[in-house]
Amino acid sequence: MADRGLEGMALPLEVRARLAELELELSEGDITQKGYEKKRSKLIGAYLPQPPTANGAAVVRCRLQHSEGAPGRALHSGNIGVCDIREAAVRERAASTAGNRPLFYFRFGVDQALPPERRAPVTPASSTRYHRRRSSGSRDERYRSDVHTEAVQAALAKHKERKMAVPMPSKRRSLVVQTSMDAYTPPDTSSGSEDEGSVQGDSQGTPTSSQGSINMEHWISQAIHGSTTSTTSSSSTQSGGSGAAHRLADVMAQTHIENHSAPPDVTTYTSEHPIQVERPQGSTTSRTAPKYGNAELMETGDGVPVSSRVSAKIQQLVNTLKRPKRPPLREFFVDDFEELLEVQQPDPNQPKPEGAQMLAMRGEQLGVVTNWPPSLEAALQRWGTISPKAPCLTTMDTNGKPLYILTYGKLWTRSMKVAYNILHKLGTKQEPMVRPGDRVALVFPNNDPAASMVAFYGCLLAEVVPVPIEVPLTRKDAGSQQIGFLLGSCGVTVALTSDACHKGLPKSPTGEIPQFKGWPKLLWFVTESKHLSKPPRDWFPHIKDANNDTAYIEYKTCKDGSVLGVTVTRIALLTHCQALTQACGYTEAETIVNVLDFKKDVGLWHGILTSVMNMMHVISIPYSLMKVNPLSWIQKVCQYKAKVACVKSRDMHWALVAHRDQRDINLSSLRMLIVADGANPWSISSCDAFLNVFQSKGLRQEVICPCASSPEALTVAIRRPTDDSNQPPGRGVLSMHGLTYGVIRVDSEEKLSVLTVQDVGLVMPGAIMCSVKPDGIPQLCRTDEIGELCVCAIATGTSYYGLSGMTKNTFEVFPVTSSGAPVSEYPFVRTGLLGFVGPGGLVFVVGKMDGLMVVSGRRHNADDIVATALAVEPMKFVYRGRIAVFSVTVLHDERIVIVAEQRPDSTEEDSFQWMSRVLQAIDSIHQVGVYCLALVPANTLPKTPLGGIHLSETKQLFLEGSLHPCNVLMCPHTCVTNLPKPRQKQPEIGPASVMVGNLVSGKRIAQASGRDLGQIEDNDQARKFLFLSEVLQWRAQTTPDHVLYTLLNCRGTIASSLTCVQLHKRAEKIAVMLMERGHLQDGDHVALVYPPGIDLIAAFYGCLYAGCVPITVRPPHPQNIATTLPTVKMIVEVSRSACLMTTQLICKLLRSREAAAAVDVRAWPPILDTDDLPKKRPAQIYKPSNPDTLAYLDFSVSTTGMLAGVKMSHAATSAFCRSIKLQCELYPSREVAICLDPYCGLGFVLWCLCSVYSGHQSILIPPSELETNPALWLLAVSQYKVRDTFCSYSVMELCTKGLGSQTDSLKARGLDLSRVRTCVVVAEERPRIALTQSFSKLFKDLGLHPRAVSTSFGCRVNLAICLQPHRLWKLAEQGTSGPDPTTVYVDMRALRHDSHPGGVLGT
Repeated sequence: MADRGLEGMALPLEVRARLAELELELSEGDITQKGYEKKRSKLIGAYLPQPPTANGAAVVRCRLQHSEGAPGRALHSGNIGVCDIREAAVRERAASTAGNRPLFYFRFGVDQALPPERRAPVTPASSTRYHRRRSSGSRDERYRSDVHTEAVQAALAKHKERKMAVPMPSKRRSLVVQTSMDAYTPPDTSSGSEDEGSVQGDSQGTPTSSQGSINMEHWISQAIHGSTTSTTSSSSTQSGGSGAAHRLADVMAQTHIENHSAPPDVTTYTSEHPIQVERPQGSTTSRTAPKYGNAELMETGDGVPVSSRVSAKIQQLVNTLKRPKRPPLREFFVDDFEELLEVQQPDPNQPKPEGAQMLAMRGEQLGVVTNWPPSLEAALQRWGTISPKAPCLTTMDTNGKPLYILTYGKLWTRSMKVAYNILHKLGTKQEPMVRPGDRVALVFPNNDPAASMVAFYGCLLAEVVPVPIEVPLTRKDAGSQQIGFLLGSCGVTVALTSDACHKGLPKSPTGEIPQFKGWPKLLWFVTESKHLSKPPRDWFPHIKDANNDTAYIEYKTCKDGSVLGVTVTRIALLTHCQALTQACGYTEAETIVNVLDFKKDVGLWHGILTSVMNMMHVISIPYSLMKVNPLSWIQKVCQYKAKVACVKSRDMHWALVAHRDQRDINLSSLRMLIVADGANPWSISSCDAFLNVFQSKGLRQEVICPCASSPEALTVAIRRPTDDSNQPPGRGVLSMHGLTYGVIRVDSEEKLSVLTVQDVGLVMPGAIMCSVKPDGIPQLCRTDEIGELCVCAIATGTSYYGLSGMTKNTFEVFPVTSSGAPVSEYPFVRTGLLGFVGPGGLVFVVGKMDGLMVVSGRRHNADDIVATALAVEPMKFVYRGRIAVFSVTVLHDERIVIVAEQRPDSTEEDSFQWMSRVLQAIDSIHQVGVYCLALVPANTLPKTPLGGIHLSETKQLFLEGSLHPCNVLMCPHTCVTNLPKPRQKQPEIGPASVMVGNLVSGKRIAQASGRDLGQIEDNDQARKFLFLSEVLQWRAQTTPDHVLYTLLNCRGTIASSLTCVQLHKRAEKIAVMLMERGHLQDGDHVALVYPPGIDLIAAFYGCLYAGCVPITVRPPHPQNIATTLPTVKMIVEVSRSACLMTTQLICKLLRSREAAAAVDVRAWPPILDTDDLPKKRPAQIYKPSNPDTLAYLDFSVSTTGMLAGVKMSHAATSAFCRSIKLQCELYPSREVAICLDPYCGLGFVLWCLCSVYSGHQSILIPPSELETNPALWLLAVSQYKVRDTFCSYSVMELCTKGLGSQTDSLKARGLDLSRVRTCVVVAEERPRIALTQSFSKLFKDLGLHPRAVSTSFGCRVNLAICLQPHRLWKLAEQGTSGPDPTTVYVDMRALRHDSHPGGVLGT
C-alpha cells in the first residue's frame, strides 16, 4: 500500500520507515483508518512545499558554543581551602558567578592521552553494596563514655525543664529515596516498556557497566535537589535511551558537534569511554526526541536526526523477540502510592563539604628483611627444626593456670602428621576425599587454641584451604544455617575437630552427629595425635614460596545475616604478616597475650600467623576465663612480662570494673596494647579510663595502640608504638549533626551532640588508602567529607568465595577523581569503615557501613544510637548491656528500631520511664525519631558464639512478629512524617478506568452495603416501638396466647414454653423483685447466671422492665468449678454488677465449699434467687428516656483468654433485630430451631431477642443436651418440620462425628431434613469449609440440600456483618435467593501482609 504520490518526494529514510510501520499497524488492526491518516499527514506535513524555517542546527550550535566557558566557573570550585578538623571554622565557599547561564554543561572526565586500558572503569553501584557489614556481639563496654553520659543527662534535663512527658514530634519531613520519577524522568521515546534491559523498576537506577556513568542516579539526584525539568542529553528509563545519551556525548566529543558520524546500533552498542555529565541546579528546557521504527531516534548536537544502521523491520523483530509473551502488570497499571507520599525537599541550610579533594594516602615502604621466610610454612619449618623447644602457645584453664604449652617442635611435627592424614588417610588411595586445593572446615572450641593451630598449619602444609568456623552447640544455633550455606558453597565435605569437641557435639540416639540445618553432609575427623597415623620417613610436605593460591577462608556475617567467605591468598597472608611485623616492631621470642578470638580477625592475624613468623610466644586467654576473672589477662601480662597484648575495649572495661587496688600489678613491660575494636569511636572512653587507672601501675600513654580492620581488607590501619610520650594521640570532637550529612565539622566538647573520635594510626606499610563516597560512583571525597575507606595493597582479601558479582563490587573498586581520572591502575578494596584521613596522615573511623541507617536523607550509625541509649539513667537498666539497633523500611524510608533486654527485677513503670527517657535523649542528641522501642526478658535474644547479640536474627524475629516483647513503645508519629494522602473516590468512572479496572483486579475501594432499613416499607408493627420492652407489652396485649419460646430436653420432649403474656407477667414479677428485694435503681447492672433456657429470657426482660442493664453470664460447670468459676467472677467484677440473679441450684453452687476454694465467695454481690418470685405487679414499667441509652452488655472471653465487653444501646438492639428479621424473613407463623449458647454475640440475640421482636416461635435446644443425645437437634428439626435453623460449629462437629455411622438408623426412624431451606452456622471465626462440606455430604441422604448450609460472618463489635441464608424452591425462582457459595484460594503468606492475591488449588 505504498503511497504513489510520495514516490517523487524526497523523504528521509526514517520518515519512510515510519510510514511503512504505520501501514503495518493499520493492516494488523492496531490503529484505525482515521488514526492512520492523522499520523501520516503529520509525518509528511513537514516535507510539503512551505516557507523555509530557521535552521535549528545553528541555534543549538550557538547555544553549545556559548557554554564553552561555563565549566570553569560553575564546576571548578574544588580548589577552595583545605579543611582541618582541628580548626573551629571553615572559610565560606566562593560565590558562583552570575549572569547568563548556559542551558546545560558537558564535562569530559577522560584524558585522551591515556591508553584505553588505563582509563577509569566505572563500576556500577550495587543496591546491596552500601549496607553490607555489621558486627554482632556489641556490648555496653564498647559504648561507655562519661562525657556522652553527661551529655545525655543534660539533654534529658532540658526536656524536663520544658515539662515534656513524651518526646514531641520533630519538625522534619521525610525524604523518600524511591520517589516518583514522573517529573524527573526524561521523555520515553521508545515503543513502551518492551526492553528487558529497562531499569524503570529499579529504584536505584543502576545500569550495567557498559552503559557508562550517565544513569538513573542523576535523575534521582535531580528529584532530591529540586530540579523539575529534564534535557534531551539525559538518560532515558529504557536502555535504548541510555545508549542514546552515550552516543550523543560520544558524537560531540569526537566530531566537535558535527553530524557526519552515524552512531552504532541501539541494541549492540557498548560504551568504551567513561563520560560524566553534570548539570546546574537551575531549570533546563525539555525537548522530546522523535522516534522512528521501534527504536529511538537519536539527535546530534545541531538537531539533525541520524538513522541507525539497522533497518526498522529488523529492529521491530528484535524488540518483538525481547517482548515477553504476557505483558507485565506494570505496563497496564502504575500504582500511585508513591505519588501520594509526601516528598521531603533537602534542607537548604544543611552543611556541605567545602574542602579540597583528598589525595590518596600512601603508607611507608614495606621493608625487605633478609631473614624473612619465603612463606609461613617455611617459617614454621625453620623454627620447628632450629628451636623445637621454644614455646609457641600456652593455653589456660578456667582457673588461670597453664593448661598446655605447645612448642614449635610439637607444632611442626603434629602439623605434618595432620597434613599426612588429611591427604592419605581419608578415602582410598585411588579416590582420596581431600586433595590439595580442597576446602575443609575447622571446628574447634574457643578454649582450645592449640588444637586449632595444629589443624590450621596442617592444612597449610597439605595445601588444603582451612575454613575456621564456630562450634555448633545445637541444631538451631543463631546463624548456623547461614554457616552451613557457606560450607556448602565452598564444597566442604570434611570437618576437622578435637576429641573433646567431637564428644560435646549433639548426637542422635544412635550416637551419630546429626546433620545440622542447612549444612552439607560432613565427615568429622579428629586431629588428636593418638587418632592419627605417623607419616612414613620418606614423606615430607611440599613447601614452596608464597603464591596466589588460596591460603584460608575467613567467614564474615553481613548485615542481613548472610555469611560470606573471604579468601586470602598465600602471598597476601605472608605480606600481611610482614606488614604487621614492621608496623608493630615484632622481634623473636617476644611474649604476646591474646584475649581475642583466634579463629578470625586480629586474634588470628597476630596470635596464630604473625607470631609463628617471628617465633613469638602467645599466651591465649579463653573467653570462659575472662567471664570468671576479667583481670586474668593483666595478671598474665605481669606474670610473663609480656611485651604485647591484643584486647578489645570491653576487656579493658571489665578489667576496670574488677580492679580493686591490686598492688602486684606492673604493666611497665608492655610496649604495645593493641585495641582490636579501635575503629569503634566509642572505644576511646575505655582507653582513657584504662589509662587513668593503670598509669600509676607502669602503663604508658603511647602503649595504647588502637587499630582498624575488616575481613575484606585485613588490617586497615594501626597506631605505631612510639618512644615519645610527649606526642599525644590524635583525636577530634566532631559535630554529630554534621556527621549525619557526611560532613566533618569541629565542635566543642561542651555541646551535647558531639562525637569524640581517636585516630587508629597510620596506613599499613605498602598500602594506599583513600576515602570514596559511600553511594554512587566511587569518587574521592573532599578533605572535610566522610566516606568509605578503601585500601589498595597486596595484603588484603581477594574475593568472596563463589560470588563474583559481590566480589567485583567490593574487591575491584577503581576510585576516580572529580574529573573522572582513576586514582591508580590497581584495584582498591572496600573496608566497610566510614571515616576520613586527618592531618598528618592519621586515619579516623566514625562508624561502619553495616551500622549505617539512612533516615530522611541523614546518616545515623547504630553504634551511636546504642551509646546514647546505654547512657540513659538508670544505666544498669539494660541487662548486661544487651541491646540491638537496626532499621526497618516503612513507606520507602528507613525507621529506627531498638530492642533491649531488661533486667529481671524491672517493673513495668520502670521500663516505660526508661523508654521515655531514651526517646527524649535520642531526639535531643541525634534529632531523629525512634519508630519502635521493644524490651524483652533477659537472656531471650539470639546470641553469637561469644555471647553478643545476633543482630540479623533479632531483626528477623522482629519482622516475623516472633520477638515476644514484654514492653513496647511505638512512636510512629515522631518518625513517619511522609504519610500518604487519603485516597479519594473518583466521582465519575470513565471508559479508560473501566478498561484498567478489568485488566488489573483489586484496585477498587473495598466496600459493600446491605439494604437500607429505613427505605423498606413493610407491615412491621414492631417498628413503631423504639424499645424491646414496649414490643413485648404490645404482643402481650394483641397476641397473648401466641407461643414465642419452646424449650426441649434431652429426650426431645417439651420441657417448658412461654407465650407472649406469660413472658410479660413473669418479667413484671422479676422487675418487682429487683426493685424491692435488690433495691436497685434504673441503670444498675445485673448479672444473669442461668443455664440455657426460659429463665434466662424472663430475667432479661425483667431487667428491662425495671430499667436495669442485664449481663448474661455462662454459669460455672459443676464438674469443673476451679477453672470456670473465676471467669464468672471476673465478668461480674469487670461489669460492676450491683446484683446477681440466678436459680436456686446455681445459687447453692456459688456458695459451696468447692467455690470457696476457687474464689472469695464473700465478695459476691447480692444474689437473688428467681425460683420464688413475688405475686404483685410493678406500679409502672420503666421506659428509657433516650434510645441511645444502654440496653445490655455483651461480654465474651476469646480463645486467648481476653475478656471483651460490648455496649449495646436500645436503638442498636432494635435495628439489629430488624435487620435479622428482614434478612431471614421472620414473621409470627415461622418456626426457627436454635441450637446455640445464649450468652454472647449472635447466639444471644437469636435466643432472647429476635422472637419478641419478630413474633416467630423459637425452638430452643441447649447444646449441652447433645452430649447425651447427638441426634436431638436434627430430630427436632425433622419433627417440627422446621425450615430455618441456627447452630454452631461445635454442634455441627458433634453431629458429624456422633451420627456419621447412624444415618441409616435415623432414616428408619423417619428423620427427614428435606424441608430445611436455611441452616446457618453462627461463628466469629474463619469458615470451616471442610466441616460444612462433610456435614452436607453426610446428611444428603436424609434430604438435606447442600445449598441450605451457610455461614454467618461477624465479630465482637459487629455481631452479624454478613448473614446470607440461601433460599430454595419457590423463593429461588422468585429471584430472592442468595448467590452460590464461591471457593477462593488465597495465599496465606500474603494474608499476613493484609493482602489477598488470588491463587489456585495446590499453591
